[in-house]
Amino acid sequence: MIAATALMGSVTGLFIGLGSSSSASAAQSAAGSSSTGHLASVGKGSNARSGPAAGGSTGTVGSVAKSSFTLTTSAGQEVTVDEESSTKYQKGKSASSKSAITERERVLVLGTVSSTTIKTTQVIVQTAGGGSEPSTAAAVVPFQRGAAESSKQVGQIPASYSQGSGTIVSGTNANKATEAALAVYPGGIVDRVVKLSNGEYEVHNIGVSWPHHVFVNQDFKVVGAG
Repeated sequence: MIAATALMGSVTGLFIGLGSSSSASAAQSAAGSSSTGHLASVGKGSNARSGPAAGGSTGTVGSVAKSSFTLTTSAGQEVTVDEESSTKYQKGKSASSKSAITERERVLVLGTVSSTTIKTTQVIVQTAGGGSEPSTAAAVVPFQRGAAESSKQVGQIPASYSQGSGTIVSGTNANKATEAALAVYPGGIVDRVVKLSNGEYEVHNIGVSWPHHVFVNQDFKVVGAG
């Protein structure tokens, strides 16, 4: 788990113009390395996970079984997706069924996350013509065992943010924040969504060396990452 210092001072980070953000308001520092790529992270503050939480991932479908399938993210992380009888399926913007889940399809999975396993409530097959991958996706740093993790910050990070602050949320807003974060920074697994005191969201990302924290505003637009 990377130790994070309090965020303060003026901005010296990069500007990426995500969402409505045009400048950064604070900087977050992190140092050190992890042998698990943040996969064992449960937090130490008020938003520390005591168990599985709402999140999700996006990637390419691998093997498909009767009630589960695997996917591999763009950063090479393998995820096991467990389906339920209540799981909803969507292809593009239209309702679909489990039959839409086939090998090599690109999907977005939302549900309850426990490490690299997702008990899914919704699977969305991402159809062709949905737009090119955002340029910020190239900034995602895949996890490599034994390598130091990145500590850069981009965009707008709430000035009052400190790791462990906020309240873990679930439901529609958690799904919207997860989908927004993964659309801009695919490659990892969102293992929890935290609502901050200013009404924005911190989307916690594991399985990559960067970013671990993606910040989403109340309009569900990504405004920063660190």
